[in-house]
Amino acid sequence: MVLVTLIVYLVVLLGIGIWARQRVDDSADFHLAGRRLGPVVASLSASASSSSVWTLLGMSGAAWLWGLQAVWLIPAVVSGFAINWFLVAPRLHRQSHDNQALTLVDFLSQGCTPAMRRSLRVIGAGLILFCFTLYVAAQFQGAGTAIATAAPVTSSTAIIVGAIIVILYVFLGGFWAASATDALQGAMMLVVALILPYVALAAVGGPAELWAGLQAQGDPGLLRLVDQPGLMLAMVFVAGLFGIGLGYPGQPHVVNRFMALRSAGEIRIARNVALIWATLIYIGMVILGWSGRVLLPELADHESVLLELSVSLLPAVIGGIITGGVLAAIMSTADSQLLVASGSVSHDLYRGRHSVRLDRAVVVLLGLAAAVLALFVPDTIFNRVLFAWQVLGNGFGPLLLVLLWRGGVSGAWRLAAMVSGAGLTILISFFPDAPGNAVERLLPFFIALAIALIGHARGNSTGR
Repeated sequence: MVLVTLIVYLVVLLGIGIWARQRVDDSADFHLAGRRLGPVVASLSASASSSSVWTLLGMSGAAWLWGLQAVWLIPAVVSGFAINWFLVAPRLHRQSHDNQALTLVDFLSQGCTPAMRRSLRVIGAGLILFCFTLYVAAQFQGAGTAIATAAPVTSSTAIIVGAIIVILYVFLGGFWAASATDALQGAMMLVVALILPYVALAAVGGPAELWAGLQAQGDPGLLRLVDQPGLMLAMVFVAGLFGIGLGYPGQPHVVNRFMALRSAGEIRIARNVALIWATLIYIGMVILGWSGRVLLPELADHESVLLELSVSLLPAVIGGIITGGVLAAIMSTADSQLLVASGSVSHDLYRGRHSVRLDRAVVVLLGLAAAVLALFVPDTIFNRVLFAWQVLGNGFGPLLLVLLWRGGVSGAWRLAAMVSGAGLTILISFFPDAPGNAVERLLPFFIALAIALIGHARGNSTGR
C-alpha cells in the first residue's frame, strides 16, 4: 500500500510536468511562469521550497536530540518568513517588474556597468551552483531515507529514483511545473504536520505524559530551555538560531516567487497563507520530535524519527501519504533549486544567448552531480542544508535588503558585500562552532550589510 501510494504521487508529479510543458515558450516562462503566478500557488510554493526536507526530517530530528530548547527554532524560522513577506516581497515584486529582472543575481546587478555586471553574475552564479549542489544532495539523501524506511528498497535505489523524477518534471515544465507541484507539496507537508504530531502526542498520553516521559530520559539537558553554561552563552545560542531567519532574503529559490507574482495587490493574501502555514508546520515538527524521544528513545538515526513514527503509528495507506509528504518537502526544494541554477547559467552567465535547451541541460547536469554527492558523500541533512542556506543568505541577503530599502549601491561595494558575506561564512565553518552557530550566521551577515550600506552612502549607483 505504501508503494502504491508513492507511485500514484510520483505519477501525478510527472503529469504536472507534462501539462506545464505546454506553457513554456521561452526563458521568461521557464524561470518565472511569465510573471503570472497567483497568490496561493506563489505562497505555498515559496513556503515549500524554503522548507525542504530539513523541516520534516531535520527539525523533528533536532527536537528529538535537543529536547525543550528546540522550541527556539519555531520563532527563529517563522521570523524569516515574516522578513521575506513584509520587507522583501512588496518591493522586490515592484522593482523586478520595473526592470524586468529574471533572476535574483540579475536584479542584484541592475544599474552597474557592463564589466561589473559580468563580475557580479559570475560570482553569483558560482555561489548558487556550489550551494545548490550541496543543498539538492541533501534533498536526494532525504528521499533515500524516506523511501527506504517505508518500502523494501535500498536507500541508493531511492536516491536514484527520486532524482530522476525531480529532474524529469523540472526538465519538462520549468517554473510552471515547479510552482504547481510545490503548491501540491506544500499542502501535503501541512497534512503531515497536522496529523502525525497529534497522533504521536496522543500515543505518548498527552502533554503531561510527554513532560514526564522527557524527565524519565535521565538527561537534564532535554528539560532546559537553553542548555548552555551561563546567561551570555545562552543569549549567543538563541541569537544564532535567529540567524537562520536572517538567511531568508538571500535564498534565490524563494524570492523568485515574489518576482513571479502577477499582482502586488495579492501579496497580502499570499503573506497570510505563508505565515499560517509556517507556524503550523514548525510547531508540529517540534512536538513530533519531543514525542518521538519518548516513544523511540533508542532511535539510531534521530533524523528518521518522523518516518519511524509514521510506520509504527499509522495504517499503511496513511503512512504512504506521510512518506509522500516527506518526498514533497524534498522535491519542492530540489526542483526550485535546479530551476534557479539553470537560470544562473543560461541567463546570468550567457545573457543574450540563453535558451530553454541550455536551461534544461543545466537541470540535468546539476541534478546528476547532486545525486552522486548524496550517494557517495553523505552528511546529516540538518548540517548540510543549514551550511548551504547560510552561505546564500549571507552572500545575497544583506545586499538585496539595502538595494530594496535604500537604493543604489556602487558596483564594487556590491561585489565586496557578496564576496565577504559568502566567503566569511565558508571560512568560519572550518572553525569550532559557537553556540547556535552564532558567529557563522551573524558576523558575515552584518559585515556584508555594513559594506552594502557604505556602498550606498558613497552615492555611486552606476557601478564605477
